[in-house]
Amino acid sequence: MSLLNYKHTAADSFMRYVQIDTQSDPTSSSQPSTEKQKDLSRVLVADLLAIGINDAELDEHGYVYATIPATSNKEVPVLCYCAHVDTAPDCSGTGVKPILHLKYDGTDIVLPDDNSVVISAKNHPYLLNRIGDDIITASGATLMGADDKAGVAIIMDLANYLITHPEIKHGKIRILFTPDEEVGRGVAAIDMKRLGAQYGYTLDGGERGHLEGETFSADAAIVTFNGISVHPGYAKGKMVNAIKAASAFVDMLPKNEWCPETTEGMQGFVHPTSIEGGLEKATVQFIVRDFDTKKLAEHEARLRELVDRTATLFPGVTTSFVVKEQYRNMKEVLDIHPYVMDNAEEAYKRAGMTVQRESIRGGTDGSRLSFMGLPCPNLFTGEMGIHSKQEYVSVQDMEIAVETLVHLSQIWEEKA
Repeated sequence: MSLLNYKHTAADSFMRYVQIDTQSDPTSSSQPSTEKQKDLSRVLVADLLAIGINDAELDEHGYVYATIPATSNKEVPVLCYCAHVDTAPDCSGTGVKPILHLKYDGTDIVLPDDNSVVISAKNHPYLLNRIGDDIITASGATLMGADDKAGVAIIMDLANYLITHPEIKHGKIRILFTPDEEVGRGVAAIDMKRLGAQYGYTLDGGERGHLEGETFSADAAIVTFNGISVHPGYAKGKMVNAIKAASAFVDMLPKNEWCPETTEGMQGFVHPTSIEGGLEKATVQFIVRDFDTKKLAEHEARLRELVDRTATLFPGVTTSFVVKEQYRNMKEVLDIHPYVMDNAEEAYKRAGMTVQRESIRGGTDGSRLSFMGLPCPNLFTGEMGIHSKQEYVSVQDMEIAVETLVHLSQIWEEKA
């Protein structure tokens, strides 16, 4: 789909961006977690300056800020369009080789660098909706980075279109590219005053037509077992083994419910993500998720009961149970500002799509941004098969996402 015979830049930009390794690191405490994320951010600043956006800048924390100036004399709320530059730690992002498959015909896509990696409609049924589209994949050795470089390329294409078409009436638009979304720190150092926006939209969703205004609420829980170390030759009646206590505790977790492997839809879960330690001290880390924020406390109380039960089986062991808030369901904020979702839905319809309002079994930068004063739902990009070697994106999905943002920008101006 095109805008007044406009030649889109999204696909070409995307294929350049994915070749820059921007993998984030959950074990790093620096901001951003990896310096290489700035390699792409510097390219983005240069690209923005090249199209005439003169205030594009990269700060020391890895955030790119830029402005598409208003073309309307109305007092239009300042919008922010946001995407993240980092890719997931789950799969290598080094040496990505993007491949453009023209006019996808519905057959299996066998990737050349590893023929065992096959992108098929059987495993990716959304592909059946994209027959005839141009599909971009990686080569089979890495993930591709559509999550979220598709969002980045879409916003860059929008910027190019609006700068070259000043007749399109819209208010001031702020562009924000963030690091470290994949490791849960995407908004940790954002300067909200510097951003200066009133409403936002992240470009980090999947299927065309999906509009996401609800996420999990999320906590982290850290369970620690403290044992007693004694020489094993003289340990009878004295040693308390923290490894055994932690193992028994994990074994108590339900196998057929309350976990990601057995839940779907609006069901929450408790999920152990790591276990480490030794005889004296062993730690189990969890993520706790539910769409209903109040239920997080119920999940955590149940988990604590299992900790206490485990302690009774290992006399002398001591425990600690620490909960840390991660993010909250953006719906709690968006319900107060329903027009943010309504305007997006109208933009989808103007672009010729049927709208599906969806809930995300996860979080986005928009989850935390919403609670930082920037109501911020999530829009589609076409990114699919994310965090894996089977990642792909439709060029036409990216292009219709650009058109959607044009309509969305106009709708906010019309209603101002």
